[in-house]
Amino acid sequence: MSTIKQVIARRIWDSRGRPTVEVAVTTAQGDVGQGMAPAGASRGSREAVELRDGGEHFGGQDVQKAIAGVNTEINRALHGHDVRDQAGIDALLIALDGTPNKSRLGGNALIATSLAVLHAAAASAREPLWHYIAQGAPTSLPLPQIQIFGGGAHAGRRVDVQDFMVIATGARTFAHALEMTAEVYRAAGQLMASRGSLAGVADEGGWWPNFARNEDALDTLVAAIEKAGFIPGTDVSIALDIAASEFGHGGQYQLALEGERLDSDALCDKLLGWVGKYPIVSIEDPLAEDDEAGLIAFTRAVGDRVQVVGDDYLVTQAARVTRAATIGACNTVLIKPNQAGTVSETHAALKAAHRAGFKTIVSARSGETEDVAIVHLATGWNAGQLKVGSFARSERMAKWNEGIRLETTQGPHRSGVFAGASALARKG
Repeated sequence: MSTIKQVIARRIWDSRGRPTVEVAVTTAQGDVGQGMAPAGASRGSREAVELRDGGEHFGGQDVQKAIAGVNTEINRALHGHDVRDQAGIDALLIALDGTPNKSRLGGNALIATSLAVLHAAAASAREPLWHYIAQGAPTSLPLPQIQIFGGGAHAGRRVDVQDFMVIATGARTFAHALEMTAEVYRAAGQLMASRGSLAGVADEGGWWPNFARNEDALDTLVAAIEKAGFIPGTDVSIALDIAASEFGHGGQYQLALEGERLDSDALCDKLLGWVGKYPIVSIEDPLAEDDEAGLIAFTRAVGDRVQVVGDDYLVTQAARVTRAATIGACNTVLIKPNQAGTVSETHAALKAAHRAGFKTIVSARSGETEDVAIVHLATGWNAGQLKVGSFARSERMAKWNEGIRLETTQGPHRSGVFAGASALARKG
């Protein structure tokens, strides 16, 4: 048995230069694990709540209260526990917080602690993280979803759609998928610069566009795929994160860029038109989290042609995933550890998705750290797909590069095959 000796937190800084929580767990045997809490700009109303200090310091974003909770209550509660008992420790953290949304100690404190425990357990087992969590089950390198244009809350709402992404559906390996994406990313930047529509770089590293219409981004993305020498829909396909909760409530949606006000049916029709016109294989949050009827209608309309990804609507909760499968809302789940609050709850949501025949995409957040744990989670849990932002900025590239390392590792800890385009097929 490897027991926890100390749990200590510190303030670090995320990719937006805002405070966040890092936790280090040390065992009595000297093994150490570290976990870091990312933060989202576009958040579902039911996800775990970050504990922030409020006030004027750092615009109210400091995390000293969350850190204090780790260094006192959590440190005392976890002392002496077997670091390999992830489920038991996570249950203890949830009970210790005592709120439905983890608001007392903070979802940021809990997820950083939970991840640190997982890292420490893998270190005590002398195994790579992905191998430790797989527990002998099949594994695979995930198919990347990579942002080319950032919009919505990630780019000052220059376009309404939050993420315009590509998926290298023709890639043979994880490294090949990154190589193909690098060419598309570069081509997109060149096209935008030549047209005077390049306004910088968004939160997740994607180009910050200056388009007159949302559809201009889709046209430019197809042109970039072709300019890079690929066939749209065969070699490289398109994925969108609409993040509709950011501009719609009560079945009404306001597209600011084009000055359109749409009801749920009209937005569905617009998106279906895009699916018919462009090589789109995945759409995340096509309707707002409170528009369940719209999500059901849209999922039914696209069938298995397109991934309908639940993020704000499902918030990495197993019970919500199971219900969505029962009523036919969505067919794919975005898996975000900090949205759930603990590793065990995150895994439960992924397992519920696979039982339902849903596909899964492990995802980073817009406010990220250099932690690469989600690459190991996506691989060890055989999630099939991974979304960490764009092909720029070190907090993103650290994760893509970690995937290359896992793919090229030889010997007993080789991580497995590349999921490739088969990850887009219906599970079960």
